[in-house]
Amino acid sequence: MASPSDLSKIPIQYVKGVGPKRAPLLEKLGVRTVEDALWCIPWRYDNRLEILPIRSVVPGTKVTVRGIVESCRVAVTSRRRLVLITLVVRDETGVLECLFFNQPFLKNTFTPGVLVLLTGVATLQSRHGSKLMMKAPFYELLDGQEGEQEVGRIVPIYHETHGVSSKQIRRIMQGVLEQYRHQLIDVVPFSVRRSLGLPSLAEALPALHWPSLDAPVGLLNAHETAEHRRLAFEELLLLQLALAMRRKHAEQSSAGIPFPQHNPLVARFRKALPFSLTTAQERVIREISQDMSQPTAMNRLLQGDVGCGKTIVAFYAMVNACGAGYQAVLMAPTEILSEQHYASLLPHCENLGLSCHLVKGGISGWEREESLGRLQSGVARIIVGTHALLQPDVQFQKLGLVIVDEQHKFGVLQRARLREKAAWEPDVLVMTATPIPRTLAMTLYGDLDMSVIDQFPPGKKPVETKLFMRSQRKAAYGLIEKELEAGRQAYVVYPLVEPSEKVDLQAAVDGAAQLQPFFPNCRIGVLHGRLPSRDKERVMGDFRQHHIDILVATTVVEVGLDVQNATVMLIEHAERFGLAQLHQLRGRVGRGQQQGFCLLLHALGKLEGTGLQVPLSLEASRLSSSEMGTWPTSIPEVTRSMARQRLLVFAQCADGFALAEEDLKIRGSGQVLGVQQWGELKFRVADLARDGTLFMKAKEVARDLLDRDPELLEPEHHALREKLFLQWGDKFSLGVVG
Repeated sequence: MASPSDLSKIPIQYVKGVGPKRAPLLEKLGVRTVEDALWCIPWRYDNRLEILPIRSVVPGTKVTVRGIVESCRVAVTSRRRLVLITLVVRDETGVLECLFFNQPFLKNTFTPGVLVLLTGVATLQSRHGSKLMMKAPFYELLDGQEGEQEVGRIVPIYHETHGVSSKQIRRIMQGVLEQYRHQLIDVVPFSVRRSLGLPSLAEALPALHWPSLDAPVGLLNAHETAEHRRLAFEELLLLQLALAMRRKHAEQSSAGIPFPQHNPLVARFRKALPFSLTTAQERVIREISQDMSQPTAMNRLLQGDVGCGKTIVAFYAMVNACGAGYQAVLMAPTEILSEQHYASLLPHCENLGLSCHLVKGGISGWEREESLGRLQSGVARIIVGTHALLQPDVQFQKLGLVIVDEQHKFGVLQRARLREKAAWEPDVLVMTATPIPRTLAMTLYGDLDMSVIDQFPPGKKPVETKLFMRSQRKAAYGLIEKELEAGRQAYVVYPLVEPSEKVDLQAAVDGAAQLQPFFPNCRIGVLHGRLPSRDKERVMGDFRQHHIDILVATTVVEVGLDVQNATVMLIEHAERFGLAQLHQLRGRVGRGQQQGFCLLLHALGKLEGTGLQVPLSLEASRLSSSEMGTWPTSIPEVTRSMARQRLLVFAQCADGFALAEEDLKIRGSGQVLGVQQWGELKFRVADLARDGTLFMKAKEVARDLLDRDPELLEPEHHALREKLFLQWGDKFSLGVVG
């Protein structure tokens, strides 16, 4: 009997047209099996229903033309060392010139006499007489009769890799469909497909990979078709089922600790607070207290913008656990942040008579034995540390509460590894100062209850954000100088530690030396991730004690540094950062009573625009973070557009949650907040920024299915159950298929 797993067991090299040499190339695109190939759908479609003669091209409109390569020449500009490739194409009606940037290999691609198809927006250039020109068009070589078959229809375009073109992938996909279409098994129940108006898998895949000759032009917006929604829905449904089953199993098996809602230690803690909690903090404390009083273990996500007061709420939960005789652990992603937490919690712990202990990596011998002994004996009641807490020899006497800060910096399974160090099921509180879009949060943390601190302490001033072009550097320095003269301190943030041959950026170690002439009377320090721990501590200590006026740093300061006298931050090459990271960096200034300033220095020229911008095209949203980090001297216009949009949004919006939603729209879910760190949540078709409505429908369908058939054991659900455990069983510890 056929199984949903059958096609996932057939290596792609055995497909016609692949073989052992081409298979490794396809693996770079994530295609390892026949099933991978079927789900590797085109990222866009070319409309080749109408091929225009060059003479009929209207400037300013997107068109497709076909012609013979007449010439191809390469030139290098003297000023910016930019490689220009000029292609001249001719048909029987006229001549078109195309310009490509920094792709010298095209000289060998566009040999005279080759037939080429070009798609792009033509403009009329008049510098040397009127002539049509396309800048960086999409191109494809047409090789005789086989190429001509792809004219006069909607043609799928796939992501390519060196050695495998989109055209070659089309041929492979046609072979896969012809050979394996009859083995497709639809795991989405017929009743669900019918109610949602979705086609079967056997109908959807051929329509996406090789549209029929009469395919509607609307297919060009592939994500709007029923076929695309069908595939996206299956991915979202499987994930929602996994999350729901995981949560259900956790509720059934997580016999937790019923902490008392009131104890003397908590009362002493609240009485000793030198300030009043906000309404939002009080609400979240009630939610946490209610969870901790239950006989099942707490699993809660605490979201809150930078500076909203999450740490004191987390400390309340820790005091609640310690007051009942248990230990509480706080794990942070960096040594800087763990040391900051330790320093801020220590005075509160001393007032309450609680032993607070910092677990560091890199220690050995008697020092490590003594540290581990404090944990195992129960002498240490509140423990703060980094990944060092996950080491096998780190054990606790009576662990009752696990708090994970900046959870998106960790993998999903690390949370479980720390929780497993208790002899019972401890309560878990996950914190993040990186606001997460609602659909993304529901996906990443679908097994957790959620709390949000959406209010700032009274008197906190929003940080002023200002944009500066590179030519305005002196004006930005002038603002820094004004703050320094007032006795304040400043950060200057760079994206790299050392110079790179590939990336045209200044590094922090060079930036410090270049800053000194502009601020000759200031003390400048350098902080980056490659410094030894002892040196990091020394630099941070000097900055806190105002022995350093300007701290030049990499994004290691993104979390953890809390220096209230630091009021201004200059971010170099701001166009290279994502919105979430910019927002985290901005949160390092304005932490005291003085006004904070965030200065963004960029290479994008004059920026104009007001309000939140309209999301960019699909092409722009698919640019990866690695592409963003390796721009050539000439930044592609689509990348410039996305960077402009991001900086304008950031400068005009201080609300972290609003920025998170915009970041999701601009970059897509694959790049937001380091989602790749969850590896297993990388969708092949679905996109949380675009498929929010479908996401909610999948959640509703998953709930209904599990209400009727909790273990998916009914015959019509067998295939769905097998696919679910095949895809998510190991990652979400769902058990094995019965």
